[in-house]
Amino acid sequence: MRVLMISKACVVGAYQTKLEHIARAGDVELLVVVPPAWREGQHTLALERAYTTGYRLEVEPIVFNGSFHFHFYPRLGRQMREFAPDIVHIDEEPYNWATAHALHLAKRYGAHALWFSWQNLYRRYPPPFWLIERYTLTRADYALAGSEGAAAVWRRKGYTGPLAVIPQFGVDTGLYAPHPGRREPAGRFVIGYAGRLVPEKGVDVLLEACAGLRAPFRVRIAGEGPERPRLETLARRLGLAERITFEGHVPSLHMPDFYRSLDVLVMPSRSRPNWVEQFGRALVEAMACGVTVVGSDCGEIPRVVGSGGLIFPEGNAEALRGCLQHLAEHPAARAELAEQGRARATTHYTQEQVAARTAAVYREMLGAARR
Repeated sequence: MRVLMISKACVVGAYQTKLEHIARAGDVELLVVVPPAWREGQHTLALERAYTTGYRLEVEPIVFNGSFHFHFYPRLGRQMREFAPDIVHIDEEPYNWATAHALHLAKRYGAHALWFSWQNLYRRYPPPFWLIERYTLTRADYALAGSEGAAAVWRRKGYTGPLAVIPQFGVDTGLYAPHPGRREPAGRFVIGYAGRLVPEKGVDVLLEACAGLRAPFRVRIAGEGPERPRLETLARRLGLAERITFEGHVPSLHMPDFYRSLDVLVMPSRSRPNWVEQFGRALVEAMACGVTVVGSDCGEIPRVVGSGGLIFPEGNAEALRGCLQHLAEHPAARAELAEQGRARATTHYTQEQVAARTAAVYREMLGAARR
């Protein structure tokens, strides 16, 4: 079967291992359309051609680059006409114009189509988004949700078609794996964060928690965003400036080394009226690297971490400080949690598993169409 996937996320090199696994399914001829780059705020993610064996990766120009809701690929119809896919996999939320545009083209060229969603918070959208949403919910042949919470939202929204809960990406456990050595000086407790620097990610809570730690430590923060100046000011005010490194954007293929330099990774997300944590990919990546994780109880974080880490009430710096102090003082407990986290990541969240389940959905779609 021929599958055409549209995915701006796949400009990230580490994510492309899923595509190689799908291509190895044996019955899938895969074409993946990506933009040359994707803008996230002031940062641009340029295409990384890292894992491209067994499938075609085609670059198409994108209109309204950086606009999550309005971007689309103006020449996508040419790709569909020439490739003649059986299935179009639209790696976009159902309320985005890119989804409606690709779904319309898929139907024009006789293909079956599915979309993917992380949206785990029930929201009503203004026009034109509710019209786009209504169109994609009624015309799609299948839906993928990244979590049970997201699946529940779209059932409540009125989607009645077949739906599978599969994360968008897993981790390549060969790339994201522990190593026996450490780079940090003995006795130095290294705390890390990886993600956007925006208010809902709660990095300020992490800094406030670190201010009262009774152990030698340092903090490494990977990521960019509009909160960075405020966080740097907060670090100075808390007397932490010498212990915290803001490392900016770290390329995806360098992230395993970043995680392996840590003793613990923290995801201190907090809920907002229009957002709760949808998955927390950095948690799974760190767990796969054998790093202990600590997350807030925001959104999907507790379900992702399971027994593979510690959970604290969102926004509670004192509770987070207690978790970090415990892990700093009890390396054996930290090692046990790291082992449990690695086992959880390799059991539930590998790229190979995600790819196999996605290919099974493709087969189910074609089987249903033939019946």
